[in-house]
Amino acid sequence: MMPEIIQRHPMPGKSTAKPLSAVAEHRRRLRSRGLQRVEVQVRSEDVSLVRAVAAALADPHHASEARALLRRRFGPEPKRSLKELLAAAPLDDIDLTRPHDTGRGIDL
Repeated sequence: MMPEIIQRHPMPGKSTAKPLSAVAEHRRRLRSRGLQRVEVQVRSEDVSLVRAVAAALADPHHASEARALLRRRFGPEPKRSLKELLAAAPLDDIDLTRPHDTGRGIDL
């Protein structure tokens, strides 16, 4: 005879998962829209400037222009390959010719 398997159900009205707080739910909705919360500390004279930058980045009409301007001024330098670096190097006064050398003589 097989033993019976008893399935336990949670008590009615009791949820196993805790509901999210209103703040956590709000932040979850922002993340689902591709937004992320950022907190910065700036000098008091820069507060309005930082808010204006954030507003420009959030405005669909100005976002691409503001983003491009900020990346040009404050973004990381674009990585260049060795080939690009050599092509940009000033080689005007450098002699790159080599004498033809057949090597040294070997006595066998």
